[in-house]
Amino acid sequence: MTNAEFLDTLNQPAGTCPPLIVAELSGNHNQSLERALQLIDAAADCGVDAIKLQTYTADTITLDADSEEFFVRKPGSVWDGRSLHSLYAEAHTPWEWHAAMVQRATQRGLAWFSSPFDFSAVDFLETLNPPCYKIASPEIVDLPLIKKCAQTGRPLIMSSGMATVAEIEAAVKTARENGAPQIVLLKCTTDYPASPKTSNLRTMAHLGQLFGCLTGASDHTLGIGASVAAAALGASLIEKHLTLARADGGPDSHFSLEPSEMKALVTECRAGWESVGSISYGPAETERGYLRGRRSLYITQDMKAGEVLTAQNMRSIRPGFGLSPKHYESLLGKSTACDVKRGTALSWKLVNRD
Repeated sequence: MTNAEFLDTLNQPAGTCPPLIVAELSGNHNQSLERALQLIDAAADCGVDAIKLQTYTADTITLDADSEEFFVRKPGSVWDGRSLHSLYAEAHTPWEWHAAMVQRATQRGLAWFSSPFDFSAVDFLETLNPPCYKIASPEIVDLPLIKKCAQTGRPLIMSSGMATVAEIEAAVKTARENGAPQIVLLKCTTDYPASPKTSNLRTMAHLGQLFGCLTGASDHTLGIGASVAAAALGASLIEKHLTLARADGGPDSHFSLEPSEMKALVTECRAGWESVGSISYGPAETERGYLRGRRSLYITQDMKAGEVLTAQNMRSIRPGFGLSPKHYESLLGKSTACDVKRGTALSWKLVNRD
């Protein structure tokens, strides 16, 4: 999918096409450009539509400071005890890699875009002509950054994360007032990994109603169930982290999918979207051949003309070539109009109806 095709799909009304599947590469390159390019190849092989980068440096996103507030304090997390600066130094994608990664994505038929985390990142990404920008969930309250991105005239994809309705409203208002031609709001739980119980994907439809925009999901859960549910609930875009192997480590590997899992996500999300379909009753074209598997009324004993139909010589059985079982009681006590052999599908011409 080219960037232009990605944008064209993003402009389609909700529910009219399968969700765009985006592989978030994040810091799973483990500071190796070769691995970063392998991740892009893996994403392409999985059948995703686009890859997403993150554009920042440790110094553009935080400070190298020793005070307590600059350290992660979350017992049980793989990040617990890390300084923000050291964590982001490990996770960032070097800006000098971006051109090569964009080139590889284009060569492999993938759209691409990135999350900028400050003004300098936006200015840099503009030189690469991205189709859109992604606002990460913690940055949804950074209205100056949203304004800067919107003023490029490119669509914005924004993760809701921890945001209140008022905070989302302020972000959407800022984006629209500054020229963003399209906004997609992603339901996101800012936890790594997130529990399916806290995904609350019904919020997607509510976001769409409140703000009149397309919606989707940024899924941090383990596995693919939440993403498939999002597809069935009408997500226009689903974002999921990708790693080559969780065992290789890395800042985000513990909640990322491996390639075989991402491939399954792509397949099942599209199946989930297709399975919703439309309101439909009666047999589909593919079902018509199975109508013969229904029960219908058959003669179960050889009968002479004038014999009375009873529970012993008339039964509801498969296949479905005879009269409907709904006529069973009204036919009891009627007589046959001719000789009838056992195994004959009952029809009105075989019955005296007076």
